Amino acid sequence: MTTPLLTIDPEKCSKDGLCAMACPMALLSFADTTKPPVPVPNARELCIRCGHCVAVCPKGAIDHEAMKASDCLPIQKKLLLSAEHAEHFLRSRRSMRNYKDAPVEREKLERLITIASHAQTGHNEQPVKWLVIYEKEKVHQLAEQVIAWMKHLLKTQKEFAKSLHMDMIVAAWLMGFDVVFRNAPHVVLAYSHKASGTAPTASIIAMTYLELAAPTLGLGTCWAGYFTYASQTFQPLMEALNLPKNHVAQQGVMVGIPKFGYQRMPVRKSPDITFA
Repeated sequence: MTTPLLTIDPEKCSKDGLCAMACPMALLSFADTTKPPVPVPNARELCIRCGHCVAVCPKGAIDHEAMKASDCLPIQKKLLLSAEHAEHFLRSRRSMRNYKDAPVEREKLERLITIASHAQTGHNEQPVKWLVIYEKEKVHQLAEQVIAWMKHLLKTQKEFAKSLHMDMIVAAWLMGFDVVFRNAPHVVLAYSHKASGTAPTASIIAMTYLELAAPTLGLGTCWAGYFTYASQTFQPLMEALNLPKNHVAQQGVMVGIPKFGYQRMPVRKSPDITFA
């Protein structure tokens, strides 16, 4: 017997139709308002398993075959941010380029990535996969590959490379300064199957979740732009990453324990806003 896509408890269901309204694919019919909504005939094929129907029900009356209501964390109003809290949280975020010489517990990195994995994705594809370059020696080896990539570009595309200050970064490296990963103990790479059209954007959103969540766990992050660029274009680095076949790098972020904190929120340019 096929498991039903949705199981709705008629005793709990208040017949408010919220699940039908919330479904982004309009897969619930609520024609008879005296009874619980029912899936349309092709619901299973069209369902993107986003969980909106389960999440919106105030009575917890709906279980989806992919998730039960009891599996989903309840939203706690006392933990929701006010506008003031949200502004303070977001504006206090800083890119960290100075880290303590200490590793981060693997469990803490797993928790951070788990939070980030709940970021929204197009069509709920959830295409992002994660590679943690954990050992500092491996991080250093990948930085060497990035420097090799920069040296190559300084020979073959000199003006472009200099416009991105690669000459200065290579010079700093030769003097013992790591401007690639800033001596971060770990690097987290988001990657995906190369056929996924949603993955580039999904990876950026997921990595943004990761960097925003990091301070709550006592961690600091900085987007590893040079590494990301090189990991997508420089064959020796791509081989060193050893991603699964037909998978490509998307976004890299350095992670570690910040060496110090910040006390103020720097001023930024006023936003250029137009209402059309």
